Amino acid sequence: MIRIEHLSKSFGKFVALNNIELEFSGGKSISLIGPNGSGKTTLIKTVLGMVMPTNGQIFFKNKSIKDDSAYRSVIGYMPQIGRFPENMTIGQVFDMMKDIRKDVVSFDNELVVDFGLNDIMDKKMRTLSGGTRQKVGACLAFLFNPEVLILDEPTAGLDPLATEILKVKILKEKNNGKLILLTSHILSDLDEIVSDVLYLYEGNVKFFKSLIQLKADTSEINLSKAIARVMQQKVDI
Repeated sequence: MIRIEHLSKSFGKFVALNNIELEFSGGKSISLIGPNGSGKTTLIKTVLGMVMPTNGQIFFKNKSIKDDSAYRSVIGYMPQIGRFPENMTIGQVFDMMKDIRKDVVSFDNELVVDFGLNDIMDKKMRTLSGGTRQKVGACLAFLFNPEVLILDEPTAGLDPLATEILKVKILKEKNNGKLILLTSHILSDLDEIVSDVLYLYEGNVKFFKSLIQLKADTSEINLSKAIARVMQQKVDI
């Protein structure tokens, strides 16, 4: 679905991505993991077309995304920090987004219902807690039933119940054949929903393998301990 070939990105002398080659297919939930400054955000923004690569190409369904923004219509993006018009209500934000996407006639409102947002649609965005703003961001990412979901720290600020609701939704969409890319510093939230792990270090891919294989290679039973072992070793596995 997404193929990345010889992708590099530099900011002055700093190399954020170094000759990255990857391929992501549908029906996968892939966690992007690595220390701060490893290139995770740059990779996400490059896939989204928000950052132009220094070298290399990205293909979506075998078509280069260069100079073609149409592919973005099938990507749902949840940024780490959602920024919304503060004077709008939740309902107005949803209506605005639906008005922008006139090509979509049916919407995925499952999270809206499960999060209970239907009951507070008249609340202004400026009055919302951080967790409720996260819920709005999550709902908008899934709203247009996209083929690809890119979720940046999706559970940050969510209470335990909301976290479980979102995890169930992510797993459901993965099982429906969608591609899900996500980042999270809360690795314990990922064990049940991640199928594969991409580990970046200083702009390089250190490994890209299934979670099952990673656990086997590190002799650990959960993702957080497996990644801790990798970071302590500072070597390829």
